[in-house]
Amino acid sequence: MSHALLKNHFSKHLDLTQDELEQLVAPYQIRSIAKGEYLLRRGDICRFEGFVTSGCLKISTTASNGEEKVVYFAGTDWWVMELDSFTNQKASTLDIRAIADSTLLLISHAQKEQLYKDVPVAERLFRLMTQKAVAAWQRRVVHYHTLTAEERYLQFLATYPDLAKHITNKQLASYLGITKEFLSVIRRRISRSGD
Repeated sequence: MSHALLKNHFSKHLDLTQDELEQLVAPYQIRSIAKGEYLLRRGDICRFEGFVTSGCLKISTTASNGEEKVVYFAGTDWWVMELDSFTNQKASTLDIRAIADSTLLLISHAQKEQLYKDVPVAERLFRLMTQKAVAAWQRRVVHYHTLTAEERYLQFLATYPDLAKHITNKQLASYLGITKEFLSVIRRRISRSGD
C-alpha cells in the first residue's frame, strides 16, 4: 500500500511505465515512527529523503532565545528531509519530529544517487518535483510578507485541511509567525463574523 501511494505520487508528475515505477520505488524502505519521536535532530546529518504515507511530521528550528520556529509540516503524500544537510551531507539546522504516529518510505543519499544512474527518467522526475516544490516554497514566502496573519491562517486551513487535525494551536501559531494568543484572537474574530 505504501509503495502504491508513492507510485501514484510519481505518476502525478510524469507519465511513467509500470517498469519505471517499480524501479523508482524499489530502493524505498518503510519506517514507522511514533508520535513524539525524532526522525532527525538538529546537528545530525540528514541521511534520508522521506515520503510520508501516513501521519504528520513537524519540521522546525530553534531561535537564539530558545523558542521553537515551525518551518513546515509534512502530512500524507508529502516529502520530508533537511535538503541542505541531505544534499551536502552536513549538519542539519532543523529537527524533524512526528506529531502523530507516522509511516514513511525512506531512501538514503547513496541509494538516491544510484537511482539516478540506474533509472534514466529519475533525474527528470525529481527535477520536475523539485521545481514545483521550490515554486510552492516561494509562494509561501511571498504570502508571509504580503498577507495579514488572518489571511495566512485562512489560507492554511483552505490549503491543508487534513494537516490541521494533527497540529496544536502553538505549532500552528509558530508556523504562521504569530503568538498563540493572537491566533485565538483571529479565531474569535472569524467566529463572530460568521454569526
